[in-house]
Amino acid sequence: MSRLLLAAALAALLLPASALAQQSHAAAADEGRAALDARLLALDADPERRSLAAYERLRARQAVDALAAARGAQARTDARHVAEWRTEIAEIAAATELSRREVERLDRERSELLVEASRQDAARARAEAERLRIQAQIQAEEAERLRLEAEIESGARQRAEGVLDDVASTQAARLRAAREREAELKRQEAELLKSLEDPR
Repeated sequence: MSRLLLAAALAALLLPASALAQQSHAAAADEGRAALDARLLALDADPERRSLAAYERLRARQAVDALAAARGAQARTDARHVAEWRTEIAEIAAATELSRREVERLDRERSELLVEASRQDAARARAEAERLRIQAQIQAEEAERLRLEAEIESGARQRAEGVLDDVASTQAARLRAAREREAELKRQEAELLKSLEDPR
């Protein structure tokens, strides 16, 4: 009889301790769930990450709900590990997707900058080509102007030389005529003197 009473007394003492242990595990599970809920809510509230890793966030939410429904210390421990793991996966997946989008954005910006740089290079090349064309045209026009001036100067020089030749020829002809006239007058004078000296 005393053994039964002792066993009953021990059971009465152990029952509250077991209940306290279960309550302690339940409180820890609730705290763990609250922390995981807060992390998932932070993902949902972040405007940059709320639309990312939707599948991973759903799996994490399901794991947190399973943690709330778990019964027994071991089941709660296992459920908490799974929930923590899936929540971390959701956070990493969102961060990775955000980084990937940022890389894509930077790649697009780089491509746009390269295209713009190429466009500016082409515009500069066209402007330089146009400048060289205009310069070549001006040089060609200047060369043509100098050629025409040289032709005009050459023609004027030839005409002047022709006039000088004509003047020289005229002066030479007049000089010849004057000398011939002088010679003729001297001959006539000589004949006259001779006729005066020889009266027949």
